[in-house]
Amino acid sequence: MMAAGWVCVAIGVVGVILPGIPGTLFLIIAAWLFARSSPRFEQWLVTHPKLGPEVVKWRASGAIAPRVKAIALASMALSWGIVWLTAPPIAVVVSGLCLAASALYVGTRPSS
Repeated sequence: MMAAGWVCVAIGVVGVILPGIPGTLFLIIAAWLFARSSPRFEQWLVTHPKLGPEVVKWRASGAIAPRVKAIALASMALSWGIVWLTAPPIAVVVSGLCLAASALYVGTRPSS
């Protein structure tokens, strides 16, 4: 679990730097993995001045920043549009259902 946590931290850091990659999601997953494998690294992550605040907010209230929420929902819509244009009909339906469920979840989280 610790190795997976570090992979998630690496992806999360890339996501913090590059737009379009959900960095916070991977940092939340990393904190969850570290909580089960290394309390020391979990503590490091949640107290990190750049990486920790969003993880702490998520743990406290399940809140997502409005800007992040808007980016996530727009990315899901764009992704489904690409699938709709390029994939067979069954993939369009399956991905549409998965993305709709994900969008509903993100959209109903409180804003931070």
